[in-house]
Amino acid sequence: MTQQRLRHAAMPEKPTLDGLEQVWVARWEDEGVYRFDRSKPREQVYSIDTPPPTVSGSLHIGHVFSYTHTDIMARYQRMIGKSVFYPLGWDDNGLPTERRVQNVYGVRCDPSLPYDPDFVPPEKPGKREISISRRNFVELCHRLTASDEQAFEEVWRRVGLSVDWSLLYTTIGDESRAVSQRAFLRNLRRGEAYLAEAPTLWDVSFRTAVAQAELEDREWPGAFHRISFYGEKGSVWVETTRPELIPACVALVAHPDDERYQELFGTSVLTPLFGVEVPVLAHRLAEPDKGTGIAMICTFGDVTDVTWWRELQLPTRPVIGWDGRLLPEPPEGVEEEPYKELAGKTVHSARERIVELLRESGDLDGEPRPVSRPVKFYERGDKPLEIVTTRQWYIRNGGRDAELRKRLLERGREPAWHPPHMRVRYDNWVEGLAGDWLISRQRFYGVPIPVWYPLDESGQPLHDAPIVPSEDVLPIDPTSDTPPGYTEEQRGVPGGFMADPDVMDTWATSSLTPQIAGRWGTDDDLFQRVYPADLRSQAHEIIRTWLFSTVVRSHHEFGTRPWANVAISGWILDPDRKKMSKSKGNVVTPLDLLKQHGSDAVRYWAAGGRYGVDTAFDVGQLKIGRRLAIKILNASKFVLGLAESDGEVTEPLDLSMLAALSDVVRETGEAFAAYDHSRALEAVERFFWAFCDDYLELVKARAYESGPASASAHAALRQALDVLLRLFAPILPFVTEEVWSWWRAGSVHRAPWPAVERGSGDPAVLAVASEVLGRVRKAKSEAQLSMRAEVSRLTVSGPEAGLVRQAQDDICAAGHVEEFVLQYGEALEVTTLLD
Repeated sequence: MTQQRLRHAAMPEKPTLDGLEQVWVARWEDEGVYRFDRSKPREQVYSIDTPPPTVSGSLHIGHVFSYTHTDIMARYQRMIGKSVFYPLGWDDNGLPTERRVQNVYGVRCDPSLPYDPDFVPPEKPGKREISISRRNFVELCHRLTASDEQAFEEVWRRVGLSVDWSLLYTTIGDESRAVSQRAFLRNLRRGEAYLAEAPTLWDVSFRTAVAQAELEDREWPGAFHRISFYGEKGSVWVETTRPELIPACVALVAHPDDERYQELFGTSVLTPLFGVEVPVLAHRLAEPDKGTGIAMICTFGDVTDVTWWRELQLPTRPVIGWDGRLLPEPPEGVEEEPYKELAGKTVHSARERIVELLRESGDLDGEPRPVSRPVKFYERGDKPLEIVTTRQWYIRNGGRDAELRKRLLERGREPAWHPPHMRVRYDNWVEGLAGDWLISRQRFYGVPIPVWYPLDESGQPLHDAPIVPSEDVLPIDPTSDTPPGYTEEQRGVPGGFMADPDVMDTWATSSLTPQIAGRWGTDDDLFQRVYPADLRSQAHEIIRTWLFSTVVRSHHEFGTRPWANVAISGWILDPDRKKMSKSKGNVVTPLDLLKQHGSDAVRYWAAGGRYGVDTAFDVGQLKIGRRLAIKILNASKFVLGLAESDGEVTEPLDLSMLAALSDVVRETGEAFAAYDHSRALEAVERFFWAFCDDYLELVKARAYESGPASASAHAALRQALDVLLRLFAPILPFVTEEVWSWWRAGSVHRAPWPAVERGSGDPAVLAVASEVLGRVRKAKSEAQLSMRAEVSRLTVSGPEAGLVRQAQDDICAAGHVEEFVLQYGEALEVTTLLD
């Protein structure tokens, strides 16, 4: 249970923002201010599904931007009485971690090597990577992520995230692996997960399969080669950027309406150099205006080749291996000569050699024509993807099932999207899916596929009869654990078993964050209180990956939406309006900014960015945020430095201020409820500056006096400060908690959200009094006089005269007015006579 402070702290002589983060982070944790109260029924719980940041280096300011948005909503929901379930996790498995381990320690994983319990990585990595066993490699992954996670936690605590740190999880932890494997086994049992041998997008550097959601197009230099194939009536010219795939050619293809090739359809041609007979076919995807209009179909050069191969039911002639080199043996139907000239070469070297051979044979017309074209890359890779035929695990996602696609589109309409137009990105992604979700990866640091295969008498695996564990023994690693009914001695021998060597894609586990955080399968009471979640807050570029995959897993397992609301943050742009990203080298790391400007200042800047809108990083906004936080300290010191009064608020100006503040309470609450933190900040900040610049100045003289009018000012000031601190608290948690501790027990973040209490005041009184005072100040400024200079006569006329009269004494005191003349008129006029 949360231990609330019973006594308040003394107000310091010189309040400062410096050091507030260290003080309050520690006290919040000690007092359990943000602990989730699981005794509350589901309707009193607000559950948040937070993105677990990838632990592969350092956080940047874009992370702080989007996570602050989530935290603002968590704090608001807590203040309106909800028990907030706000966990945080670390996404610490997968390729990013492996790559970082390779770079930091100078090692490479070789699963064939035995475990070395005495291995110590070099202090400084050498030029050549050291090969180590899979177990040694995984141990280094754990070591590095542990240190990275500590650094991440320091940043998040300093930012002021009000997460319940007792709920922390990691995607490689035992509970996460158990949840991930349980979900996979249930997908497998229901037929939603399946094993298939098929063309697969392949990264030759990482030597792993890549899913559609992980692709990006990049411009890549190449050249068109005009090459002769041989038909019955002479040469058929084909232009290709990939002549090294000629031995993989299985057909030529042209558009069915292309008049140039009507006579060729249904005939055959011979490939250059290799003399392999291939058919000439028609297909709607052929482009008549590209090159010569007729193209090679190779297995496989790009995803269009895969479509043609599948729809035209063509054979396969694979030539590229997992390492990105041409296979040592020619494919079926291709003679060894001249394939041996290409065997074992990289794609680039093979291309150079085959061009030489084509030039020597006379099959190359002219010189290659340079061209730049978009090529598929793995989003974290640095070489173009190849397509190789492999056996992989898939989960059905509607890419090959129109009915499932329809249901997932409908599922995407169930949550409320903030802003609504972001749902279009979800719809476009689902409608454009070209295949099911490939979830297996040929890597080492991840959640193992929990499957074994029996071996027949010749030692060959029976992939269509997988052995699966029971859920009560999860998590398991099939490479070290044995399947039921077998012993370790039967591993890898005929009649025994073998482990599936692959791990799951990191998204296959991250797609289950609501289930992982809610302890699905191990704590049903908790899970029923927090699932489906109330909020998923994330960036828009991972709608296609994290958001969609979470919808898929929830749909398959529970037949429901995973959250009630989806809030999508925009990107952070650099001063040149370019997206910040590590790959571009234009990121800003947050820790120095947090230390220099203070966490509240950084949060102020983040709160100014609306959901769905890209926001430029601007140090100027941080300075404004710090100025605001300092003003809260100073204004609060003034208010609390006055004598405490039990009197009632009776003066018209005071009542007017509280009425105006009541309108701000309503506006701010409506904005937060609509997931518009930016509008909430605008409303309360606008009022606060008017409160400081106008109301405090108008009421200051009366506040220093004694009597009922002075007591009214004291009471109004304290009421206003109480409300303003609570309105600012979700956005500026440190300065509001500091001031709250000077005069209130407990935490402002556990205080109830202010109620809308309009009272009998008229907000127009304060508005017109502020306008009159502003014109008096302007007159003094133009005369280059001090604001304390006397005004011998102040004449105010206009239809607002009745309102002005109610604040007349405060106006005169604030403006140092000797004689005040009030007249009715058609428009407000203020005449200031200075000595």
